[in-house]
Amino acid sequence: MNARQVFTVYAKELTDTLRDRRTLMSMFVVPTLLIPVIFFAFGAFTTKIVRKARSETQAIMVIGGDDSPGIRAALASHPKLKIVPTTDDFRNRISEKTLRAAVEIPHGFDQAIAEGRPASVKIFTYEGELRSGLAANELDRFFRDYREKLILSKLSKRNIPRSILKPFDITRQNVAPPEKVGGNLIGGLIPCVIILLSFSGAMYPAMDLTAGEKERGTMETLLCSPVGRREIALGKFFMVLTASLATVVLSALSTAVTLGAGVVLFARDAMATVAQGAGGAARSALPAIDPTGFLLALAMVLPLAVLFSSGLIALSLFAKSYKEAQSYVSPLVIVVLLPAMLATLPGVDLNATLACVPILNVALLCKELVSGVFNWGYISLIFISTSVFAALGLILAERMFNRESVLFRS
Repeated sequence: MNARQVFTVYAKELTDTLRDRRTLMSMFVVPTLLIPVIFFAFGAFTTKIVRKARSETQAIMVIGGDDSPGIRAALASHPKLKIVPTTDDFRNRISEKTLRAAVEIPHGFDQAIAEGRPASVKIFTYEGELRSGLAANELDRFFRDYREKLILSKLSKRNIPRSILKPFDITRQNVAPPEKVGGNLIGGLIPCVIILLSFSGAMYPAMDLTAGEKERGTMETLLCSPVGRREIALGKFFMVLTASLATVVLSALSTAVTLGAGVVLFARDAMATVAQGAGGAARSALPAIDPTGFLLALAMVLPLAVLFSSGLIALSLFAKSYKEAQSYVSPLVIVVLLPAMLATLPGVDLNATLACVPILNVALLCKELVSGVFNWGYISLIFISTSVFAALGLILAERMFNRESVLFRS
């Protein structure tokens, strides 16, 4: 192998790639610009919608309760609820979002409460709809407070202390460090993103440097140059690998900066609320990941990127045109994501068997690494097994370059 020729092919392909808009979009624009724009736009839009919904007076309907003026008067005086006239089609109106929620008060509610008999209140809501959920939550909170006031009033009349309702407290204490808590919360998402970015970063350059060149007729020119087939294959491979790794690294940096800014902009109010309710422990409410583990997770993407780059080159080289290569490669996104998503399921833990399964092993390992768990035996096994698969993919790609029936397939 001639290293100088490999570098010459790599430099040539790098120059051509940097002139291609599709590759620039996948390598630089999407990871560095699109992710922050989507994050901030989505965060700002969501925050605006939620704040507006919370500030609105929710329209509700009271079903029944004509013989219970006490509870109806209490509901009517609630500042965040607006009672609208009762109709029989309240269910359809809630489904059509013209009514937020409805509450059904049983016959003789006030009298039953005064006599100590059980009574049941039913709240009708549109589950999953924001404003209906807010109205239902407000109704639920109102009736809980109303019930508590009635109980305290009866206890006070009988000179019974309030502590009779709560003879002891129950508290929970987290014994796991913040990194493990954050790893459990978002650890499954990180490997999915890393794997998808690694694959998508290699996808377009691999198709362009193989099927694209065959379609443009420049592959024959390159093969006529005084450069060996192996050097050509390795030069193209290193270019695709560079694109894959650059996409992952730039996305990681962009995401880190975006999340840091997002915490400052969008989580400030939430942190203050948690601090007031939890004695200032707001910092623990935000997911935290182990920075060393995150960097090691990024390092583990190297053999995976080699596997993706070599495999995509071999597959794209078999295609006669760029469009045909797209039809081969595009469905693989689902194939790549399935093992990564499998790693997010509860009960799927890393073991010696799964450590040898491509993609799934890296996803499971990344989930543990960001939680601060460093099992060096599994790390070594996964790195070696993934490297073996990557080497096999690279050998396949090189052999494809030596097959005339593939290079000049028409």
